[in-house]
Amino acid sequence: MACFAREVNDLGFRDRPLNGLHYIAGSKPRQARIRCDRLNYNNAGELAAMGTKSLVDRLTGCTEALACALLLAGCGGQTDRPASAGADMATADAAGGDGAEAWNMRLVGLHDLQGRSAYQPIVHAYGDRRILFVGHHAGEAMNPMTGVTEVNGMSILDVTDPAVPAMLHHEPPTGTEASGTQHVQICDGADLPDADPAKVYLMRTNGLLGYEIFDVTDPAIPRFVTTIAETGYSSRSESSRGDRETHKSVWDCETGIGYFNGTPEGWRVTRLLQVFDLSNPEQPRHIRDFGLDGWQPDPTGEMPEHSVSGLHQAFVAGNRVYMGYGSGENGVLQILDRDKLLNGDPAVDEPMASTTANLHYPQISRLDFPRYWGVHTAKPIYDFPIPDYADDRDYASRDLLIVASEAGGDARRCQGTRDVVFILDISQENKPFTISTFQVNEEPGDFCNRGGRFGPHSMNDAYNPAFDKKLMFLAYFNAGIRAVDIRDPFKPVEVAYFIPAVNENTEEACANINGMRECDVVVQTNNVNIDDRGYIYGVDRAGTGVHIVELEGDARAVVGL
Repeated sequence: MACFAREVNDLGFRDRPLNGLHYIAGSKPRQARIRCDRLNYNNAGELAAMGTKSLVDRLTGCTEALACALLLAGCGGQTDRPASAGADMATADAAGGDGAEAWNMRLVGLHDLQGRSAYQPIVHAYGDRRILFVGHHAGEAMNPMTGVTEVNGMSILDVTDPAVPAMLHHEPPTGTEASGTQHVQICDGADLPDADPAKVYLMRTNGLLGYEIFDVTDPAIPRFVTTIAETGYSSRSESSRGDRETHKSVWDCETGIGYFNGTPEGWRVTRLLQVFDLSNPEQPRHIRDFGLDGWQPDPTGEMPEHSVSGLHQAFVAGNRVYMGYGSGENGVLQILDRDKLLNGDPAVDEPMASTTANLHYPQISRLDFPRYWGVHTAKPIYDFPIPDYADDRDYASRDLLIVASEAGGDARRCQGTRDVVFILDISQENKPFTISTFQVNEEPGDFCNRGGRFGPHSMNDAYNPAFDKKLMFLAYFNAGIRAVDIRDPFKPVEVAYFIPAVNENTEEACANINGMRECDVVVQTNNVNIDDRGYIYGVDRAGTGVHIVELEGDARAVVGL
C-alpha cells in the first residue's frame, strides 16, 4: 500500500508519494513535512499534532485512508526502510538524530555551521586537540558569535570531543568582492622546509580572486599573513563558468609545494594548475601554470567548448601527480611525473613556458572518459594486496587509483546520466585500466524522488592506515555518507551508511521536471573526510551542518576497531 499527499497550490491539486520533504514551487513546504514511503514514516509527532481528521483530509491514493492515517500517527522513526539493498535500517534514535537513516554508522556529534553551505572539511592535530577547518561555498549568514551577518568564509571548530564540536571562529573572505572560501589546507611550520617551526599555517582560496596564507597557530584567532597570488582572467569569451575561478587545492607539507586550482591570465579555461613554492609560506614563489594542451594562451585552433571546466583536483602522492579534469563530464585522467612537472625539460631554453612540448613532457599517461563521466578526484593506494592472488608470482599486489565522477546539477531528480566511482589498476601506470565500479542503488532508498542530487561527489582525501586498504568513504549527496569495503577491489561492497536528517537550515533543491519547477528540502552531503582517530566528517552543501560519525557493527570489525 502506498500513501500520497494531496498538495494544494496555484497549480491546483497534485497527488505525490510522501517520500521526503517535497513540494511544488509555490506551495508551502510545511504541507509536505510528512514522510510516507512503503509504510515507513517519520515525524510522527507532527502528524499527531495535525489531528486525524486533518490528516485524513490530506491523504489520497491509499486503500484505506483512515487506516493509513492512524498508522502514520502511531509510528515513529524508521521501521523498515533500508536505504541500500540488503541493509537493515537503524531507528532514528540509534542513528543519532530524528529522521536520520543509518546502518553500521552512528552519529557522534553535529554542528549547524551557522547554516552555511559547506564544501571541504579538514581535521588538524594540535597536540591532543583536534581542530576542524571547513571551507564554505559563497553566501552569507548570521554569526551568533559576533552578531553580524557575514559573507561565508571558513569555519574553525574544536572537535577534540567529537560529541560536542565547538565553533571557535568564522573568518569571512578578504575584501568586499570575494564570497566563499571553498578550499583550505594546513601545514605545521615544523613540517615545512623553511618555515617558523613554532607556527601553524593555513592556505585558503579567497572567493574566486586568489589564494592566501593565514597563521592559525591559535586556531581561535587566525591572522592574515600574505596573499600568495591573485587569479587572472580567461581569454575564452563564452563560458558557462565565467572568466575567473579558484577550486580544489593541495599543499604538500613535506616539500612545501602548493598545487592550486585557479585561472592563470589568458589561458583558455578557468580551472588550471598553478604551482607555488610555499616552503616559506611568508615568501611564496610561483613555479609554473599547467593544463592540457590546447588550453594555454597561444595555441592555434578553436577555443575549448564553453562547458569545459578544466582541472578539478591535483592529487599528489610521492613522485606522482594525479590530475582530474572535468569533474562530472568529458573527464580526463592524467598521471604526471612530479619532478618533471616541477623542473621541466632541461634540454629546452624555457622549460616552464606553456608550449605543446612542455605540457606533454611530464605526462606518463592519459585516460579519456566518456562525455557523461568525469574525474572529480583520483586518489592512489599503492601496494594493495589482492586476497585471492596471495599465491600468484606476479602482481599479487597492485597499485590502485580510486576515481569519483561527480553527480552534477543534472543529477537532481536523476535527470542526467548516473555517475559512479571507479577503481583503476595503475600497476602499469602508462596504461591505467578500470577493474571495478561502485554505485549506490536507487532502490529501495527511492533516491531519485527524494530530490536534490543523487550520486557520488568525492571520497576522503585523508589517508589513515587503519582504513586505506579496507574501506573508502564517499560523499553521496542525498544518499549521505557511504562506507565501502574495498578489501577485494574487484568486488567493492557497501558496509555502512549515514544519511543525516534535515533541519531548519536545510536549503531547498529545485529542478525543472517536465516544464514544472519542483523543490525539495533534502540533505546534500558534499564532502567527507576522516581523522587520525577514525571519526568520519560529512559536510552538507544544503546548509544542514557537519555530521561526525563513527563505524559500528560489521563495518567497525572490518578495520579492527
